[in-house]
Amino acid sequence: MTTLAPTPPAAPPAPDGLDPRLSELRARRAQARLGGGADRLARQHAKGKLGARERLEALLDPGSFNELEPFITHQGDELGLSAEKYLGDGVITGYGQMEGRTVYVYAQDFTIYGGTLSEMQAHKICRVMDLAVRNGVPIIGLVDSGGARIQEGVKSLGGYAEIFRRNAQYSGVVPQISVMLGPCAGGAAYSPALTDLIIMVEGHSFMFLTGPQVIQTVTGEVVDPEQLGGVEVHMRLSGTAHLAARDEREALALCRRALSYLPANNVEAPPYAPPTDDPRRMDEALNHIVPLDATEAYAMHSVIAHLVDQDSFLEIQPAWAQNAIVGFARLGGYSVGLVAQEPSVMAGVIDIDAADKIARFVRMCDCYNLPLVTLVDSPGFLPGVDQEHRGIIRHGAKVLYAYSEATVPKLSVITRKAYGGAYVVMSSKYLGTDVNFAWPSAEIAVMGAEGAANILFKKEIEAAADPGATRKALAEDYRRRFNNPYYAAGAGYVDDILEPRETRPKLIAALGALRDKVAPAPPRKHGNIPV
Repeated sequence: MTTLAPTPPAAPPAPDGLDPRLSELRARRAQARLGGGADRLARQHAKGKLGARERLEALLDPGSFNELEPFITHQGDELGLSAEKYLGDGVITGYGQMEGRTVYVYAQDFTIYGGTLSEMQAHKICRVMDLAVRNGVPIIGLVDSGGARIQEGVKSLGGYAEIFRRNAQYSGVVPQISVMLGPCAGGAAYSPALTDLIIMVEGHSFMFLTGPQVIQTVTGEVVDPEQLGGVEVHMRLSGTAHLAARDEREALALCRRALSYLPANNVEAPPYAPPTDDPRRMDEALNHIVPLDATEAYAMHSVIAHLVDQDSFLEIQPAWAQNAIVGFARLGGYSVGLVAQEPSVMAGVIDIDAADKIARFVRMCDCYNLPLVTLVDSPGFLPGVDQEHRGIIRHGAKVLYAYSEATVPKLSVITRKAYGGAYVVMSSKYLGTDVNFAWPSAEIAVMGAEGAANILFKKEIEAAADPGATRKALAEDYRRRFNNPYYAAGAGYVDDILEPRETRPKLIAALGALRDKVAPAPPRKHGNIPV
């Protein structure tokens, strides 16, 4: 006969009568909330930075955050340097609400081993990414990390690879936003670079593959982190970042605002916001915004402000390739992606950086079902040996590819110049654009009238008694006959010519008519964009 072991006596109750098992749970939760400790959190605050949990509180709707895997710790390291095990292992993961919409989030905690990525931290991040995609909701990463946890060796590198693979595979499935709230060094920078939007904070955010210490070790050169990979670098020079903020709370608010234009996933329609702006509003100022002199600049930003719902335009990458404008806006309450040239910068020509900026934004909008509205005023691609040698053909082809591939509703408005290749690539009718409008100031041609006259009537001009006057007369005749919207409309290249003040209600009406557009792509694995 088997004798059963006696049941162990229950642990004595705590002095307050609470079950000791609950006391232990509460104690461990309190320990997890401390992160690396009060002293390290105080050092964060002294730098003007929030703690990881404070960031989540600022990002999400109050009381909506639910944490996952808070008790995970690192599982040892190859060098035996990380003796102390901190709950959470340097990252807080979970889900919450933003304006009532579910999002999955992770926030790296710099107070624990400098937020460095370990095998278990990678496990936590990958888990929330997988859950987000299974449930069709966005992923938001709050990044503040010194890079790979060196003492874990190849395990931390494997962890990065797992994250990168998910960034790539989930691209275009659910929105992914990276908010850079501290350093992001080495290979870690590739994860934000694979996401849809990167938001940086002035003075606090840094992204670089080879940090100042590595550069100094290899070359002896002393480099300022701000000059190597700060906000100014990535907003103005590299084009890596998309939005910038003065402090962390503003960055988190920008994240909330950007996500308000995007659907939760690639099969949902973009969110609708009841407009406070009259959809039938017509601004007389638009009728006077394009100068009579075709060589005189004007501000396309002003055109945009008159067209979209009031205060709804959120410009993306505003400081990089400023001859091109991209951003989110609302028309009649519906989210749209807006693309334009800025004729007051480089006359609105398309160069390599502008082409990359436009192509990527168009593809992002197509991923998430945002209709595209394109405002065209460009004299063409930027000429020059440097641009040719650096691959303006390849980069310009990206814009062609992006617009041709996009199946969302596409509208275009030619406000003034649409010359040569710039006309073709900027959402022309024959790239599959659904509705094409032009203003009376539109000039649609292979090139400007002066250039055309110089080529077509070269001998006649050279033989004339007054070549200058002859060139001017021939150019004016060419402009009158061909460089006007009526010639293009007569050949079917535009659908209607509008008074500029009519443009807003016309765009809103067209978007309403195209809301149920279906344009299935041919079966294929994927295309081969000329990267």
